[in-house]
Amino acid sequence: MNSATVRNLLVRGMLAGLGAGVLALIAAYFLGEPSVDSAISFEGHHSHEHEVEVVSRSLQSTAGLATGVLVYGVAFGGIAALALCFALGRVGRFGPRATALLLSGTALLAVYVVPFLKYPANPPSVGDPDTIGKRTTLYFLMMVLSVLLAVGATLLGKRLAPRLGNWYATFAAVAVFAVAIGLAYAFLPVINEVPHDFPATLLWRFRLSALAIQTVLWAGFGLLFGELAERLLNPRPAAARDTGRAVAASH
Repeated sequence: MNSATVRNLLVRGMLAGLGAGVLALIAAYFLGEPSVDSAISFEGHHSHEHEVEVVSRSLQSTAGLATGVLVYGVAFGGIAALALCFALGRVGRFGPRATALLLSGTALLAVYVVPFLKYPANPPSVGDPDTIGKRTTLYFLMMVLSVLLAVGATLLGKRLAPRLGNWYATFAAVAVFAVAIGLAYAFLPVINEVPHDFPATLLWRFRLSALAIQTVLWAGFGLLFGELAERLLNPRPAAARDTGRAVAASH
């Protein structure tokens, strides 16, 4: 893959990330923000301290949310595009579209879902401010372990495939990954700082919306980037396009 192709894929990955970011922004506004507002209201009713609001809540939920989500989408889109350049042709006989979807699904699992199951997202008013550094470190440690173990499982599956076949090699790799993640869950410390009177339904709704937003982001990126990469790397011949248009016109 030459440098021009890599550059074109990088641009398309960032555009796909921007598009996926727009979809995630819509999901975050309609699914996540109501839970955040409810959690802030709970915190306000149970706190005796009056904090000065540096940035208004309306600005946080509109311009601030849009900036964070869209910048994140563009950034991870560029990184994922470079990952596709490396993975294409190395993870099986998949085309660009299928490889992009496979990459997005694996990234969603390794980067977000696995760490989320150990250290799930919490709304405002949940968590001790004095332990935020510890909680952040543990979350990123879990994320790094998950990514490294996913890469190791992929390499293990490729090495076992000639001897066991693709089916059993994949099963063995997934089993090793699951066992290793289970050990990490068991040995890493548990954090439970949810106030005893915090509404369980609100906590569940917030965490479910956080998972849904990430799913929309990664699934949207996989579909958009897969289509853009397919058109770049496997363009349809002009004759085939003309035939397709003629058939469509005849109907």
